[in-house]
Amino acid sequence: MQVILLQDVKSLGKKGDIVKVSDGYARNMLIPKKLGVEATEKNKNDLRLQKKHEEKLAARKLEDARKMAEDLEKLTICVNIKAGENGKVFGSISAKEIAASAKAQHGIDLDKKKIQLAEPIRSFGDFEVPIKLHPQVTGKLNVKVQGI
Repeated sequence: MQVILLQDVKSLGKKGDIVKVSDGYARNMLIPKKLGVEATEKNKNDLRLQKKHEEKLAARKLEDARKMAEDLEKLTICVNIKAGENGKVFGSISAKEIAASAKAQHGIDLDKKKIQLAEPIRSFGDFEVPIKLHPQVTGKLNVKVQGI
């Protein structure tokens, strides 16, 4: 019997795969536990339509990420940090402060986990900070660090 998997099943396949299994395994295990449905023409057509819809959503997310990357490159975020008399910086700027400054200055919600700082910023100046917006898109944000 052919079955369309509704969830990932270990050692059988991933969600959306059409697999051939024994009738008993399908009737007694996969279908009652809602891990799969019988691969009728109607169910196959539903699967095709669902995959097409998911592809459209993925393409839209990719396009939105590219647009946001373009918008981020035009922005500059200013972050203030305390400094001593001889210009020595107290503390550092982390992804959390960059995300908070972006929200406060431009109203942009950035997830601090997507901001890819190799290490916190510990000096004054202008920096380009990479931001992972999508698995295929990485934007750059200009951050200006100033002393108080």
